[in-house]
Amino acid sequence: MVATTVPPPAVWPHPADRVVLPRDEVHVWRATLDVGLAHVHGFERTLAADERARAARFHFDTHRNRFIVGRGLLRTILGRYLGMAPDRLQFHYSPLGKPALPAGSESKSIRFNVSHSGGVALYAVTRGRGIGVDIERIRPDFANEEIAGRFFSPREVAALNALPPQSRLDAFFACWTRKEAYIKARGEGLSLPLNCFDVSLAPGEPAALLAVHDDPGEAARWSIREPFPGPDYVAALAVEGRDWRLKCWQWPHP
Repeated sequence: MVATTVPPPAVWPHPADRVVLPRDEVHVWRATLDVGLAHVHGFERTLAADERARAARFHFDTHRNRFIVGRGLLRTILGRYLGMAPDRLQFHYSPLGKPALPAGSESKSIRFNVSHSGGVALYAVTRGRGIGVDIERIRPDFANEEIAGRFFSPREVAALNALPPQSRLDAFFACWTRKEAYIKARGEGLSLPLNCFDVSLAPGEPAALLAVHDDPGEAARWSIREPFPGPDYVAALAVEGRDWRLKCWQWPHP
C-alpha cells in the first residue's frame, strides 16, 4: 500500500490562560511526550502512587518517561478545567482499565479520553458525552490485507479493495482510527468486535459511523471527526451526539 500526499497541517493554537468548556464543545489537546528530564520529574511529582508504580515497571527509559509525561499532562489538562491542582485529582477505573473522574459536583460531568502514538498524544475532553480518540503513526508494514481481513467488516474490506493502490494506506488508517475511537467511546474494549460495525474510509468521504450490525439506531447517536495531528500521523474522534463544535489546542510546554 502506498501513502498519498500529506494534507496541509491543521491549526492547533495555544490556549488562552482560561479555557472554558461549554456543553456544546469538544476540546482536543495535542502534546509531545518527549520533553526534558526536568519536565519529566515535574510531572512525576503530580502522579498517584499507583501511577508511579506502573511507570516503574517500564523497562526502557523512553517508554517510562512518556508514560509519566502522558499521565502528568492528563492531570494538568483536567485540573485546568476543574480548577484543581494536578496532584489532587483522583481517577476511578472501569473493569477494562479506562480511567474516569469520580462522580460528583467537582467533576462537573467532564469526560475524557487519551491516545498516544510514538511521542505524540491527543487528549479529548467534553461534558456529559461519550467520547473516544485514537491517533496512529502511519506504518506501511502494519497496513496489510491480513490485518484488514481480521479486524475490518466485510463492507470495509470491500471498500478498501475497491480503491486504487495509492489510496489504500490512508484509507486503512482512516478506518482503523475511526473504529478504535468508537470502541474507546463505548468503553467496552474488544468485547465489541471491530468487525461488527462499519465506518467510512474512502478518501474524500466524510468520516462517519455507518452502521452497527446488531443495533440499527446506534450509528445515528454518534459523530466522527478527523483532527489532523501532523505529518505521518492520522487521528479520529468519536463523540456522542451531533450538536457540538470542535476546538483544538496545542499544549504549550514551558
